[in-house]
Amino acid sequence: MNKLMISKEAGVATVLIKNPPVNILTIDLINELNSFILSLKDDRETKAVVFTSFHDAFFIAHLDLNVINGTTGGQASSIEFNHLIANIKAMKQLSIAVVNGVARGGGNEFVMACDLAYGTENSAFAQPELYINIPTGGQGAVQFARRLGKGKALQALLTGADFSPQQAEALNIITQFVPEAEIESFIAQLLAIVVGWEIRDIVMYKEIIAASIKNEDVGTELELRYFLERAKEEKTQTIISAFLKHGGQTEREAKDMQGIFADTAAELAK
Repeated sequence: MNKLMISKEAGVATVLIKNPPVNILTIDLINELNSFILSLKDDRETKAVVFTSFHDAFFIAHLDLNVINGTTGGQASSIEFNHLIANIKAMKQLSIAVVNGVARGGGNEFVMACDLAYGTENSAFAQPELYINIPTGGQGAVQFARRLGKGKALQALLTGADFSPQQAEALNIITQFVPEAEIESFIAQLLAIVVGWEIRDIVMYKEIIAASIKNEDVGTELELRYFLERAKEEKTQTIISAFLKHGGQTEREAKDMQGIFADTAAELAK
């Protein structure tokens, strides 16, 4: 890997994207990202992948304009970018974009492909492709339509205007605005919880949510099937027994639910 700096620790892979000068989505970067993401397919130890940027002003700028040329090679590169978006969405692991800079065009599409995305006050999000005579190519218009609704999506795509992180949060382009001074501790607290789950837990909720967005009835059926399957597991019964022992279903739940969870975990760790 020449454009990705990858570190793994305690179930978390951190990916620093470093493609000078401004993190353009070149074919080399796209190939490295695809290769890394596909390498995690059978990895059950890695629970979350955090994508960050080396650049002070850019998270990911956009797709390399040099490949938008109608040639066979250019078309192939654009298709590989589309595959990248699909590969991120298909990951078993929880994908998290930590955005402390601009993410426009393909950069914004990358952000929206991730399961969770957090933007600081230095971030901005936009799909300005029409200014170079093309539509979005990495599900940008599709995601704007699903997240913003018809009117707001049309306005955003036809103007190409930047959204602040606060606006992006309100429109569901990102998960949440987090000030730069707090982002490191915020992500650490989030990951401390996530790594405690099995990879199957993450996959389970991803599948239920994806199914529910497409069809509420299908999502309901899938949720119930998972529920009934998990209820039969010995692990479930062991946890419930410990939870009840430490005050579950008593008045302690009103003020100290997290304490009951902590005592339950300590009991099970013995």
